[in-house]
Amino acid sequence: MIVALIDSGLGLLPTAAWLRKLRPEVDLLLQSDPDGAPWGPKPEQWVADRVVEAARNSLRHGAQVIVLPCNTASVTALEHVRAEVGPGVPVVGTVPAIKPAAAVCNSVAVWATAATTASKYQANLIAQFAGDAKVVGVACHGLADAIDRGDLTAAKESIARAAEQSPADVEGVVLGCTHYPLVIDEIIAALPPGVRLFDSAQAVAAQTLRRLDALNLPPGTGEVTVLTSGRPGTLPSSAAHFEPGRLLGAKP
Repeated sequence: MIVALIDSGLGLLPTAAWLRKLRPEVDLLLQSDPDGAPWGPKPEQWVADRVVEAARNSLRHGAQVIVLPCNTASVTALEHVRAEVGPGVPVVGTVPAIKPAAAVCNSVAVWATAATTASKYQANLIAQFAGDAKVVGVACHGLADAIDRGDLTAAKESIARAAEQSPADVEGVVLGCTHYPLVIDEIIAALPPGVRLFDSAQAVAAQTLRRLDALNLPPGTGEVTVLTSGRPGTLPSSAAHFEPGRLLGAKP
């Protein structure tokens, strides 16, 4: 019962941690790509090729479900991965929680990387799901990189800039990069009281488990295996700055 999670850096941690909490016996294969990170500014075909190769590696390590807990990977490579692995291996992507946020908030800010904020993909999601809500994109320059480094000072500075750029009447903030839940306490502290946060990690984990359960596999042992750019490795020490990283065995 092996679930593989693929991301350029620490963005896979929130979803992996939810999987660990919800189903401790599931074996996890965590694949990051420090050699190629960050993915956001790279050409789409380059990213697609990189993610597809990681998916092939997942199969070589026995993965039965593949998760892309990364907005960039999901946008550029989800269909490529599904075509590569075939219908027998479920592939779960990630979509920013714009729809649920717009359903209950009149003013929404979507915090994401600069590349995602400028993308047609996010613009289409806003057009499709904003409804009557006012939804704007806010580029959090440097935040994902700071999280990958475990640099909380730089992360707080990026969060403060994003908070300043968000509408004064904002009621909800969508965390449109899977790295951002790792600093959710700092984000809450930077926003006005009462602003609601929307994150997709728990929903992605729940969908992953539904797809896994449908396969009727025997339980695993809860092993965590880490690959870094395809090589056997460990979670970086920066992951230990965050509770999900420590839950998954990261050491300072």
